[in-house]
Amino acid sequence: MSQQNHTLFHQRVSAAGLLIAMGIVFGDIGTSPLYTYTSIFHEGEIINATKALGVLSAVFWTLVLLTSVKYIFIVLKADNNGEGGIFSLFALVRRYFGKWLVIPAIIGAAFLMADGVITPPISVASAIEGLEMFSPQLNTVPWVIGILVLLFLFQQIGAGKIGKVFGPVMLVWFSFIGFIGILGIDGHWAILKALNPSYAFYLIKDYPGGFWLLGGIFLCSTGAEALYSDMGHVGRNNIRWSWMYIKICLVLSYAGQTAWMVAHEGKPMSNISPFYSTIPASIYLFSVAIATLATIIASQALISGCFTLVNEGIRLNIWPRHKVFFPSQVKGQIYIPFVNWFLMIACVAMVLYFKKSTNMEAAFGLSVTLTMLVTSFLVVMYLLTKRVSLVWVVLFGLVFFSIEGMFLIANLKKLMHGGWITLLIGSVLSVIMYIWYKGKQEQSRLMTYTPLLQQVPILQQLSNDSAISKYATHLVFLSSSHNEKYIEQKSISSILTAPIKKAEVYWFVHINVTDEPFTQEYKVTILSPNDVYHLTFNLGFRIEPKLDLFFRYVLHELIDSKELVLADSADMKYCLNKTGDYKFLIGDSFLSYENSLPKWKGLLLIFYYKLKKIAVREEENFGLEENNVWIEKYPLVVSPAKNVFLKRLVE
Repeated sequence: MSQQNHTLFHQRVSAAGLLIAMGIVFGDIGTSPLYTYTSIFHEGEIINATKALGVLSAVFWTLVLLTSVKYIFIVLKADNNGEGGIFSLFALVRRYFGKWLVIPAIIGAAFLMADGVITPPISVASAIEGLEMFSPQLNTVPWVIGILVLLFLFQQIGAGKIGKVFGPVMLVWFSFIGFIGILGIDGHWAILKALNPSYAFYLIKDYPGGFWLLGGIFLCSTGAEALYSDMGHVGRNNIRWSWMYIKICLVLSYAGQTAWMVAHEGKPMSNISPFYSTIPASIYLFSVAIATLATIIASQALISGCFTLVNEGIRLNIWPRHKVFFPSQVKGQIYIPFVNWFLMIACVAMVLYFKKSTNMEAAFGLSVTLTMLVTSFLVVMYLLTKRVSLVWVVLFGLVFFSIEGMFLIANLKKLMHGGWITLLIGSVLSVIMYIWYKGKQEQSRLMTYTPLLQQVPILQQLSNDSAISKYATHLVFLSSSHNEKYIEQKSISSILTAPIKKAEVYWFVHINVTDEPFTQEYKVTILSPNDVYHLTFNLGFRIEPKLDLFFRYVLHELIDSKELVLADSADMKYCLNKTGDYKFLIGDSFLSYENSLPKWKGLLLIFYYKLKKIAVREEENFGLEENNVWIEKYPLVVSPAKNVFLKRLVE
């Protein structure tokens, strides 16, 4: 979108926008009252009022500092053409500080995706387990898996349509937890004295084991990073304004649970969570139903964030290319099948492994703490590029590195109790992204470009040389060059390397994806009439690039307008169509045996080419019919072998 439209999109606040923001963005953080206290107050533990008040204070100030101050008021300003997330932030600052920033960006993105593997299972399980009030031996695993599978199947509809359905549900949910919180407080508003930060300070400093409780307290803010990733879906101001109401409801919910625990001081915790313990019996079933719907939306927030994250990674050549669909008319709302099914399988595996939400809590939070630290680091870099006063930049860094550092240390206690799983997933994803990034770098480093006009005379001569057999009537090369005056040298080498590829017409085609959703335009530059053409397609981001179909359309238009006149050759006399045949020649590299590489670089490139097998093929990505495509393999020579010596034997 244009800069003006982009600004208007972020400034616009509407009832529909607020509702969709609730449905898409706040699901994860909005359902944290279901499981945050369960991770802090365990079954059989004797309730202690001092601990309960300290935890409420720590939760409140975590929401204020991490979510409100850091993400809502500061991080949301760091948008990249309307998009948010780790990769968007990296793209904003890399030009100023160099490509080395890709390392923290990769780590942050990988651990956010790892968090996306555990958030849906724990959210849905924590809601369904409310049914244990009626049947303590209920096996909730099949229910949780069934709901998760349906959720991932639902992704194909699109986040915008999901937001319209889920938005009203989330409005009911937030209003419900706020109302239940007021009922839990039951007129004892003195409980809100715990909002004084001194209670949190005492809990961390003096309460036995209080510091390690931060690992559970952190769970109240785990959805903040997904909130930033989902910014492109609904706009900055819709998020900010809706957060005001949501934060009040969240604080009331935590206060209600705290009031219930203070009222039951000295009694042991039951197997029912503090949240469900505050629900009146008359609306208990309703609460389970609305909580289940809300946790489905909690999962949606992370899934949408992962889609956005991967799409940004593809653009930056940090993630293997996959099919990306835009199921609604808003640019930020996307669907990536590969990511969807990967997350579904991983989430189901988590449910089968942990079974109960109380077990999952041990693995929850560690990965997203790392992501938040990376975001804070990149925001510091971003503030420096905006020439913000160094005093404010240092203050931001000191405050949030200190807070998130404490949360990270506390979460490390979970490492041997399940945290190692998300740490492993995040590490594997980091390695995959780094290998892909470095592999693409090696390819790009060896990619050379040549002025197209310099090549026109030889192509014109070859096109009209009757002594050479014709390879195709039209030979089409795809070009990644945004400058139509330059093309890849490998395309020219392909034509002029034996066997010589003679064509009546040579085409060099570039696809430019626009920010408008439904653009369908093309521009033709005639470099040599009837011999050499450059063709640019401007396609909207929602237009599937059916390049085969579009190319035929252009051919017919140019032939009808006499801008392209095909030679009256012998084979054309019998041809049923007036365009003749055409071939798209796709170059696909492989690692040459000629390379003399250090062992680490050799392994990196070997794994890079393994990863290429899971990426979508270029011909499939551009909608090319198989019968019109020719794949040409060419060797990637990164470091040619040196000092080759063979001794000749003479008889």
